[in-house]
Amino acid sequence: MTTEEEREFDDLLLLLKETRGFDFTGYKRNTLVRRIARRLESLKLRDYGEYRDLLELEPEEFTRLFDSLLINVTSFFRDAAAWQRLRETVIPALLDQKPADQPLRVWSAGCATGEEAYTVAMVLAEELGIDRFRDRVKIYGTDLDEKALQVARAGVYTDRALNDVPIDLRETYFEQVENGFTFRRDLRRQLIFGRNDLTHDAPISRVDLLLARNTLMYFNTEMQLNIVRRFHFALSDPGFLFLGKAEMLLNHSDKFEPVDLRMRLFRKIRPVSQGNRAPWSVTGTPADLASRLPTLASVALLSGPVAQIVIDVSGNLALANSKAEALFNLNPRDVGRPFQDLEVSYRPVELRSVIEQARQDLRPVELREVAWHRVGTSEAGVFDVSVVPLLASGNLVGIGIHFYDVTRYRKLRDELEQANRQLEQAYEELQSLNEELETTNEELQSTNEELETTNEELQSTNEELETMNEELQSTNDELQHINDALTARTIELDEVNRFVSSVVRSLGDAVVVLDDELRVVVWSPGAEDLWGVRADEAVGQTLAALDIGLPLDSLAPRLRAALADGSNPLEVMEGLVLDAVNRRGRPAPLTVQLSHLRTEDNAIHGLIMVMNVLNPEAAADR
Repeated sequence: MTTEEEREFDDLLLLLKETRGFDFTGYKRNTLVRRIARRLESLKLRDYGEYRDLLELEPEEFTRLFDSLLINVTSFFRDAAAWQRLRETVIPALLDQKPADQPLRVWSAGCATGEEAYTVAMVLAEELGIDRFRDRVKIYGTDLDEKALQVARAGVYTDRALNDVPIDLRETYFEQVENGFTFRRDLRRQLIFGRNDLTHDAPISRVDLLLARNTLMYFNTEMQLNIVRRFHFALSDPGFLFLGKAEMLLNHSDKFEPVDLRMRLFRKIRPVSQGNRAPWSVTGTPADLASRLPTLASVALLSGPVAQIVIDVSGNLALANSKAEALFNLNPRDVGRPFQDLEVSYRPVELRSVIEQARQDLRPVELREVAWHRVGTSEAGVFDVSVVPLLASGNLVGIGIHFYDVTRYRKLRDELEQANRQLEQAYEELQSLNEELETTNEELQSTNEELETTNEELQSTNEELETMNEELQSTNDELQHINDALTARTIELDEVNRFVSSVVRSLGDAVVVLDDELRVVVWSPGAEDLWGVRADEAVGQTLAALDIGLPLDSLAPRLRAALADGSNPLEVMEGLVLDAVNRRGRPAPLTVQLSHLRTEDNAIHGLIMVMNVLNPEAAADR
């Protein structure tokens, strides 16, 4: 569009917002342009300015415009595979995580005429049972189109609309009424329909399942982001989102995670702030806590992942945890023995002098990378040993010895050193390759940006194609309705033609209807039999142009006289017998009765000519 056209288009959108409260600025511009162009074409208008003037003069055009902009394409169980996946995964997960005494809230956003709201009602009723469905479930259907909401509230659908509903569900949940089928009244109370503008109105809160199928694709990227935020706020935890096949949520991974991306099923991601709570807390009175601490400390020490030995001030073994017992072949009988008599005091490392140093300095002593070849093993273990003086109220009460197994880290360091030597040897080659990689990386970065842009364009194109598909489906529905109406009219017309043909056959042997210029309008089957001229050959021709055995010299002046002065046609033809010749060339004397063909205002615009053959034999020859 040119700058002038864009300005006029924006003025038109502003008029819709100010006069009718419909703000379409968040909708995709291409879709709006295409839909409004249809109205301009149907009204034979040239530009948006003329259409704006028309809206101000004819307010009823607003209704037709909104019907065109708000594309209401929906059906029961649309995309049946996606609904089956919802029944198999989402509904069971939702019911498992939701307490049985709590209500289930469902929101169908952009519900149009309500088919998807009633579909999810049937799915939940099948899963819960009728009684629990009535007690627990509340379904909210919202849309911008009040006309579509009226259809949804009525809940009455044609036989064609129910084609996609399985027979068993159709028989269970629908009742036949005079003009179609209606959803069961006892379950209809669980569904509430109302108007909601997703771009401005507050969302329905505490929703467990949110359906917004092929709704987001009508909005631009900025408005989609805003609506997705509202959806995230509306959903409870756990909460599930069910979108249409053209909607991906590629840019909203911080708010929703896919349950089944192909079927467009998503789960709400809990905000980070809610996940930082302490996993447990210590409860109870201070006295209870104090009484439990010695046992807790003992259990924690014994089950610790680091081998630990405790020596009392007398130099005797006071404690060894499970890891130390397994590592140094200690057993409960060794507790109380002098530490210097135990093998662990000098193997894998001489600890007696180190213990004495820690006792004198009252400071920890660290021994790094102590190698130990245990009996029965082929590889040496490597340990970091920490000798720590244990103090209580400033007094030495014992010595703690910790053995940290760093064998794995030593191997990793050796492997790292070996790798570093290899890297040093290949440094020059890598330096050259690095320069090439930097160049390649820049190219890849540029390509990645292009791919991201292309991906966004493809997503936008996909949404645009889906929008156009729904527009075509809407147009197809309109054409189907028109076709049904034309079929009905055709049937009525055939019945009328059969009735007229019956009347014409009953009037006489041959009936001809002429217009005011004596051209044939109707040529009865009796006339075909009498004169041998088919109806398609006679209709549209003047009576004089037809090669038939009718004496027009005496008949034509009377016909013109009956048309010219409006004389009584019966008087004009009174007593006249025409010497005609039938299609076989045999004499067929006949009488002619004339009647005026009149319009609704009683004006004469033709003649009805009824001919009866007087000679029965001539009639038989025909």
